[in-house]
Amino acid sequence: AGGTRLGETLRAFLDRWGQRGVARQAVVVLFSDGWERGDPSLLGAQMARLRRLAHAVFWVNPHAGRDGYAPIQSGIVAAIDHVDRLLAGHSLATLQELLREVRRA
Repeated sequence: AGGTRLGETLRAFLDRWGQRGVARQAVVVLFSDGWERGDPSLLGAQMARLRRLAHAVFWVNPHAGRDGYAPIQSGIVAAIDHVDRLLAGHSLATLQELLREVRRA
């Protein structure tokens, strides 16, 4: 039954730290495969909230580098419109790409 409660976790972070400035104008990197166990609409709302605070939001998905990958998991579908870039995270080369993106941001 895998998955995590990304929306609830992100809401807790934003309620406690995000509004106080930790996320304000930050480059935020989320590492997840996008399998949302909770309410995907909550994740979408919290991602929109994060995107309003952050300078840039990158989502690193270990499956995104596979041939034929499509962002169809409920979490990534809810979040994708609030992400500046969806990146693969399945190898050292893809993590080097992430570092380049963070530097550019």
